Amino acid sequence: MNSKVLYLALGVALLGTTSCSKKLGEFQSNYFNTTPTPLETVGQNVPATITGNIPAKFMVKNAKVTATPVLEYAGGSTQGTPVTIQGENVRANGQVVSYNNGGTVQIPFNTAYKPEMAESNLYLDFQVDQKGKIYALPRVKVGDGIIATSTLASAATVTPAIAKDKFQRVINEKYTADIRFLINQAKIRNNQITAADYVDLNQQLLNANEAANKEIAGVNIASYASPDGTLAFNTELAEKREKVTTKFMENQLKKDKITEFGELTSSFTPEDWEGFQELVSKSNIQDKDLILGVLSMYKDPEQREKEIRNLSSVFNELADQILPQLRYSKIQASINVIGKSDEEMIKLFNTDPSKLTEDEILYVATLTNDNTRKMEVYNKASQIYPKSYRAINNLGVTKYVAGDYAAAKADFEKAKRLDPSSKEVDMNLGLIQLLNGNYSKANELLGAAAGVPEAGDALGVYYLTQGEVAKANNAFGNAKTNNAALGKILAKDYSAAQSILSSVATPNAMTYYLAAIIGARTNNESAVLSNLRKSISMDSNMLQMAKKNLEFAQFNLNSL
Repeated sequence: MNSKVLYLALGVALLGTTSCSKKLGEFQSNYFNTTPTPLETVGQNVPATITGNIPAKFMVKNAKVTATPVLEYAGGSTQGTPVTIQGENVRANGQVVSYNNGGTVQIPFNTAYKPEMAESNLYLDFQVDQKGKIYALPRVKVGDGIIATSTLASAATVTPAIAKDKFQRVINEKYTADIRFLINQAKIRNNQITAADYVDLNQQLLNANEAANKEIAGVNIASYASPDGTLAFNTELAEKREKVTTKFMENQLKKDKITEFGELTSSFTPEDWEGFQELVSKSNIQDKDLILGVLSMYKDPEQREKEIRNLSSVFNELADQILPQLRYSKIQASINVIGKSDEEMIKLFNTDPSKLTEDEILYVATLTNDNTRKMEVYNKASQIYPKSYRAINNLGVTKYVAGDYAAAKADFEKAKRLDPSSKEVDMNLGLIQLLNGNYSKANELLGAAAGVPEAGDALGVYYLTQGEVAKANNAFGNAKTNNAALGKILAKDYSAAQSILSSVATPNAMTYYLAAIIGARTNNESAVLSNLRKSISMDSNMLQMAKKNLEFAQFNLNSL
């Protein structure tokens, strides 16, 4: 062999031996970059991808490296899933990096977020296995701190669902009586004004006239003729029946000394084809479909009457069963029952709440914004009406607002037993599950509460915890809450977020804290500082929270 070729072959062999036998060098921080930087929560988790760009002549061919992400924070650390990086001569399932050319590796990281992680560092630890020789390499830092804005979504601030009262200040009641006439006549017979329905109507008018909590809103008379005979005759007849019945009622009201009755109105219908069709439809008359067919085929009233008379096989039945029912005047009295005033109900609650109906006592709770007073009212309601799921659910709502979640949960569960179908209770139990981090059960219960107005905000918070920002914003709809504003911030729609915060009914420390985050993300230092001052003035704990928050890292907060 030529000596030059021999020396070259020996050199290549030595080089190959060197690339396999030498100890692996130390990894450097600049080999790695982390996305996102800084780390940022998505929902309640901290996902990231560490990308390593390993240079040429670094990755020894027979080395297998276990790279483990480790998040270090005050009081603890969290390890991610180890990833294997290997030289090209290693038989394993890791990511292969060429010795001559280097290569790129991906190291995923994900962990559940804890508040103490806000100030943290992400490292990579390395353990090398080189032909059975195990040794560690110095760790390298690949991340610094976590932005945890998504975790500000709060089920605690969602308004629980009240099971509403059905109290109505004014309840309108209607009473009717029919005055029936003989064929072709407009005379009111004695047996019509002694009939049970007219006697009852007259008594209701008398009672309303005397009762302090009732008023007669009006009396209406509608008179009819049956659709047999000519239209001209029936028009005249129906009008006569209207006048006769109206005069009769005027005399009756005068006789009963009823002077306040709203308005006495009247009208007439020459031929009651609509009533005729309804009665025929409900009857057992033979060939009724044939009669209904005539009605649909002919619209002219006289042609209708002619065609029906031609149905000689059934006309006698119509004359006996249907037509007499269409010769009448309907008298209808409209009476308003006036409920107790707010002052009367409050006084009764304070003196003798047992005299209040279930709906009245539930209504009393709506007359105050004081949660302690509401709790007192609902507690008394649950004692007087122990089977009222509404009283017990609403008592739980007041405990939830007060932050006593265990007691609230007990009340919601009791209300659920009393009425398993209540959507308000489902929503409130869903909130409890959301607070406790039982997201699957929370989703199930909130889904069952579809249609409850407050459920949108609750469902929006659920989606934010899952990192599903678009679904969250859809669920929030037009809600004007801190949570809804947070959804817009996470979607980077800062204008919409600010608009929502400006519309929050009762702004609190978190409202202004979120406004400060919008200021930071839009590089508005004045908005950052002014909103943080408002937030801290309402809750001094917000100062330390802000100082640890990387959203504000580029701003000097010392003046706060």
